[in-house]
Amino acid sequence: MLSKIGKGGAYLRPQAAVLSRRLVEPRRFIQVLAGPRQVGKTTLVRQVLARLDSPSSYVSADEPALRGSGWIAQQWDAARLAARTSGRGGAVLALDEIHKVPGWSETLKRLWDEDTAGRLPLRVVVLGSAPLLMQRGLGESLTGRFEVIHLPHWSFSEMRDAFGFDLDRYLRFGGYPGAAALTDDPERWRRYILDAIVETTLSRDVLLLTRVDKPALLRQLFDLACRYSGQVLSYQKMLGQLHDAGNTTTLAHYLDLLSAAGMVTGLAKYSGGRVRQRGSSPKFAVLNTALMNAVAGLDAADAADFRGRLAESAVGAHLANAAANRECEVFYWRERNREVDFVVKAGARLTAIEVKAGRAGPGALPGVEAFVAEYRTNRRLLIGAGGMPLDTFLSEPVRHWTK
Repeated sequence: MLSKIGKGGAYLRPQAAVLSRRLVEPRRFIQVLAGPRQVGKTTLVRQVLARLDSPSSYVSADEPALRGSGWIAQQWDAARLAARTSGRGGAVLALDEIHKVPGWSETLKRLWDEDTAGRLPLRVVVLGSAPLLMQRGLGESLTGRFEVIHLPHWSFSEMRDAFGFDLDRYLRFGGYPGAAALTDDPERWRRYILDAIVETTLSRDVLLLTRVDKPALLRQLFDLACRYSGQVLSYQKMLGQLHDAGNTTTLAHYLDLLSAAGMVTGLAKYSGGRVRQRGSSPKFAVLNTALMNAVAGLDAADAADFRGRLAESAVGAHLANAAANRECEVFYWRERNREVDFVVKAGARLTAIEVKAGRAGPGALPGVEAFVAEYRTNRRLLIGAGGMPLDTFLSEPVRHWTK
């Protein structure tokens, strides 16, 4: 749940408590805030720093003139001075848009190791808006020196508590806090999502930072995944719908890039202890229903069949965001004409989840029954008609339903 704090009634996401706690512990790791664009990483850091008793500084490498190789060292030296003069409590340095500085991860490694050897109580937070580049830099130079706090897309309960969203509004407009004020002007809201979030993520976080030989194909695949969210689509069928599609390996790679950027993902088919084939048909799932509606147009949300897919996509997004935080793994299951919408694996526990927009009478869930019989699990959830209300499921974290 969110809590109201400070002047102006600002809301804190739950991850703020985690960061606050780590920044007053003995210095151990660089704290990395990771997550998609426009989920409030910068806002959260500023909120946490404002509440600390220790001196802190927040700086951003967003200005082109500040991207020189010595910029990080300059900011670090100023923070070191504060840490030396503040006693045992030390100081905190937050570096935003860090990926825009050439050689940032090597510089952080050198400075962090110097302070570790000198026992200087300087705590460091880094964040950036390019998940792919951040992951690469962390893995290449900072192994063993950092821990990640993942900020997923905003959940239904967060949007409800912070902005008064009901279920219908959440399904239509999703979980982008910056777009909440635009929902009374649907066309303006849609342009904001497409221009400020989708296009910026594709052009800056994927195409400029990763080798993509067919950028037009990447954009087409994103559009296709949004339009078919909640549905299983074979790679062969994708090849038939996409221009200059190349081969299935290219499509699978591009889908991985879109998933790493926090936009859409492809859920694999659950196959128990057997090795899952990478080329098996993925089930598309948007990570925020705002993307689905912005691509299809908000008028589509009024159609009964689309409404059902929207509900299933909201469940899929809730599960996939938990999986991105490594709370669980998410799959679908299908054998012949039997299917389970979602299979959630949390540790050794399996939970079969079915989402029903229409009426579910006796015997209406043959897929779940077949799955339960084959994998000997009695953990099942029916969400929607005849089962748990959708808003009830979305109001609780995934771990609540899988423990």
